[in-house]
Formats: sequence, C-alpha cells, structure tokens
Amino acid sequence: MPTQAKPKKKKKKVPRHAFVKCRGGKRAPRAFFYPDGVKDCKEAVEKYGINLLCKIGCLGLGSCVQACPQEAITIGEQGLPIIDIENCIGCGKCVKACPQNVLELVSPISPILRFNRTDDCLAPCQQACPAQIDIPRFVQKIKQRRHQEALLIIKEHTPMPLTLGRVCPRPCEERCRRRQVDEAVAINFLKRFVADYEWRNGQRLSLFVAPDSGHKVAVIGGGPGGLACAYFLRRLGHQVTIFEAMPKLGGMLRYGIPDYRLSQEVLDWEIEGILRLGIEAHTSTALGKEFTLQDLRDKGYEAVFIATGAWNARDLKIEGEGLEGVISGVEFLREVAEGKRPEIGPRVMVVGGGNVAMDAARTAIRLGVKEVCIIYRRSRAEMPALSEEIEAAEAEGIRFFFLANPLRFIGKDGVLKEVEYIKTELGEPDASGRRCPVPVPGTETRMSVDTVILAIGQCPETDFFKNDPIGKELEISRRGTLIVNPETYQTNIPYIFAAGDVVLGPKRVVDAIGTARLAARSIHLYLKKGKVTPPERMLKTFLPEPVIDKNKVPLKPRHQMPERPVSERIKDFQEVELGFTEEMALEEAERCLNCGLACYGD
Repeated sequence: MPTQAKPKKKKKKVPRHAFVKCRGGKRAPRAFFYPDGVKDCKEAVEKYGINLLCKIGCLGLGSCVQACPQEAITIGEQGLPIIDIENCIGCGKCVKACPQNVLELVSPISPILRFNRTDDCLAPCQQACPAQIDIPRFVQKIKQRRHQEALLIIKEHTPMPLTLGRVCPRPCEERCRRRQVDEAVAINFLKRFVADYEWRNGQRLSLFVAPDSGHKVAVIGGGPGGLACAYFLRRLGHQVTIFEAMPKLGGMLRYGIPDYRLSQEVLDWEIEGILRLGIEAHTSTALGKEFTLQDLRDKGYEAVFIATGAWNARDLKIEGEGLEGVISGVEFLREVAEGKRPEIGPRVMVVGGGNVAMDAARTAIRLGVKEVCIIYRRSRAEMPALSEEIEAAEAEGIRFFFLANPLRFIGKDGVLKEVEYIKTELGEPDASGRRCPVPVPGTETRMSVDTVILAIGQCPETDFFKNDPIGKELEISRRGTLIVNPETYQTNIPYIFAAGDVVLGPKRVVDAIGTARLAARSIHLYLKKGKVTPPERMLKTFLPEPVIDKNKVPLKPRHQMPERPVSERIKDFQEVELGFTEEMALEEAERCLNCGLACYGD
C-alpha cells in the first residue's frame, strides 16, 4: 500500500497592520482651508492642492476610512486616522487611498528593516538618535500609562534600553524643541523608566520572532554591536551564534563601564533577554585561537558579522610609559570588572578628558584611593566627557588640572615615582574642530604619584585577522578599523559584514547599536537575495526649526535624576542613579511637545 505524503506545514505568516506616520493632524499649520463638502483627500489634492505647510502631513479628510473594508479606521479628535489593530487585516487599501503617503503597512519586524527617510514625519529628537528610536511615540505611551507598549516601541530599534537608559550621552536631548521653552525632555531617563519597569516586575515582554529562515549567521563579538545584530537577525528568523573571546558577554559594557553606572545584574538581565529569543553563545572563544573564519564557513555559516570592538589602548609615546605604575584605563577598568582590586597606591593621576577617564578616576575613589586627580591638555569646555560625569567626579573629591599635559614619567628601579607635566594654552582648531593645546615654555612642574592611568583613547585590535587565511584579505584602514561600505556595512568579502567600534573607532554604545541594525538589514538581504542594496534613508539631518511661541507652552521644570548621596556612594560600586518613580515619569512625559516635522504643541 503506497504511503501517503505528509501534508506540508503552512508557513507562519508575519502579521501586518496599517500604521500612521503623521503626528501633526489639526496642529499642522494650514496654508488655506478646503471648501465645505470636500470629504476626500485625493479629490482635495487634485482640485485644490495640498493645504498644509508641511507637505508630507495628513489632510484628515478620511479617504482611508472610506477605503477600509473592515471599518478599522476612524478619524480622531486630533484629525488623524486611528487604526484598530485588532480589526485591521493588513489589506493595504488605506495605504493606496492616501495621497500623502502617511499610511503604510507594518509588521512587528518591519521597523528593523526600515530607516529614517526624508518623506517621514520626524521629530528633531528622533533624527538625532543614532538608533532612530521613535521617541515621541514611546513618550506618548508613557503619558497614557501604557508602559509595555512604550517599551515595545523602543525595542523596535534597540534590544538594550536598560543599558542605554544608564549610559547613553543623549544626543536626542540636544535637539529637543522643548529647549526653546525651558529644558529638554528627559528622554533617556524615560527610556530607563519603562525598561526598569519590566526588569523590576520580572516579567519579560513577548517579542515577535519571524518563522525560521533556515539561514545561519555567525556573530564575532558579544559587545553591544554583536548583541544588537544578533537580536535583529534572530527576530528576522535567522539562526544566530555569538562567539565571544571574554568569559562573559557584554564587551565594554561589562569590562569597561563600572558597576556604579551599569550594574552587572542589569546587564545580565538584558543579555539573558536577548539570548532567550533563541540565540546561541560561546564565550572564551576567540577568533584566531579557538576558530578561524574558514571554520565558520565549514560549519555552514552563510554570513559573518564582526563586532570585536576597540580594546587596544593608545599611549602618549613619551619617556617612562613602560614603568611599573603606568597602566591603561581599559586595563584598569577591566581588572576591577573581573573582581580584582589592583594595588594602585594612595596617589593616582588619570590622563584624559573622556568618559573612560571619569570612570577610571571615580573607580579609584571607590577603591579607597586618597588623592585622585585628572590632567587634561585642553580646557573644561573641550572635555568630551558628559558634563554630568565631570560634575559627579568633582562632587566625589577628584581634582582637575586643565590645560596641562604630561611630558615624561619618572621612576626609580623601574617603578613610577613622579610625573613631569607642562602647562598648555589653546591655539588654532585641529581636524576635530577643537583648539589645539600648545605647550607654554618654562611652566614644567613635577608631581609625586603612585599610579598613572592613561585614558587617552582606544583603537580596534585587528592583528588576529592577519593570521586568518580569509581574514587577511579584509581591507583595514590606516586607523586600524575595518573598511566597509558605509551604506551597507558590507566588507570587501561579500559574506562578511562589520559594525560598531571595529569600524567606527571608539564611539557611543548607541552608535554601535544603530550601525548593527543597518548591518543586520544587509545580512538579511544577502541571505534572502544574494545581494545587498542600500536602504532608502536620510543620510543627513533635515529639519525646519520653527520658533516656539513660549506663551502657548506652560513652563514645567525638568525632573532631575535621583541619586545616592556622595558620602554613601563613594564607599561602594552600587548604582549612583536611582531611576524615576512613575509619578516623575508621567510628569516628565507631559513636557513632551509630541513634535512632528513642522508641528509641535497643541
């Protein structure tokens, strides 16, 4: 008797629904008003033209409502379509009916593949965010006490809101229109609030993962870039394995950021949530030692993503750097993160002006060092560290020597004893736009120290590629970074992609995550179509900057982040910042103007 063929399993469909891109509605300025009786957007545009000053906004006449066969769309009080997601079947008829292109079909994974475009309604904050998080939308959800929905919006573009809520330098807030009234909305603290809300409740949000694609991807590096790329690829349905050289995942988040800013407990929770999506990870497994790129190909990995970071510390190239007692900031912070307590003596000097310098100095204080100073060759105004970090260091008793630069390190029997430094003054700007420090002759000074911690920059480690039969073919820049196509993050070897610090040099965590998403999109296309095309996206910020009428926006002070008292926090490594209460978060969310491209306020 012939055997019957097994029925084929129906492929799981990715759900879709209509999404409204415009947030202007009745708030959008009108050049003129349509005559009474005009109830169709297409007719209005054909007969009279677009009556909005913002040419990409919603007209609000309801062509989409008429086109919907499910009665899943209504026009709300703000003059914008409201989508009933439960009834929407994703047929796309409303999208075709809209002459303004303010409606599109989306799925739980479509934001991964979509990047900001010039025909989008983009608030200034969203344009400034390297991860392109839809900030106004998640803030509005907080206002409505829909915290889980707010977190889902954030997780469209980053898997690490707990981390970013603690360490992001907040470029979004620098562009916040609220600054024209009083102070920027505390966007990052609000992001942390909804992430903390999930973490403290101990109930993880359920995230949609696309059906298994059958494709395998290897991710080399388990820092923020590698974790983010793995997250996005897994949600797109691919099998992903992370290979990490260190004993634990996290990269510089774990081994470079002290616990008082980002606790191991928080980081572990966040990483566990990423791996729970079905991502495999191998730690203490280094490229060039435990495996090669060819090994990955032999095991069936069709694409490789490299995010090995920037772990090599730069040096000053001055006399005495080889003395015992002169160490790098990266090395120092890593030892402390590993549970070691380096013997650095009672007098410590940190050289540098970035966040690593602040972290090293503040860590030294917590190790019981009596005298800690930071020496920086430019003025305070030029320091790249966050102003909050500088102020926190000052509050904790750290001294600053501005406009000063080490000349040499002086030792005895191979051990550091003194630092000779010279005063500087600011000359002409360099390539970075900052004024160059110029030594002032005759101002040489010596200081007795036990340890010098160099925190003057990092660069990627790429030597392990030279010993790899495939890796040695990768193109590397003079700066030691991997060369990629800046539109796709594809290397000169088609199946190898890279992003984060190994491409950019040492940058912000949010930059690593943003570039990792772009690389994940490219890998997805490579696996599905065999070739990669750049996304349609906004490459430069574009934004009309209307002046806000302050009389229409009531003044509301920005909530400050609660912190532990200085006298307590310098004794341990517990987190300094305590997070917003729900009341604080709701009041802060109310300060948001819910900006569109040209719309703001009510």
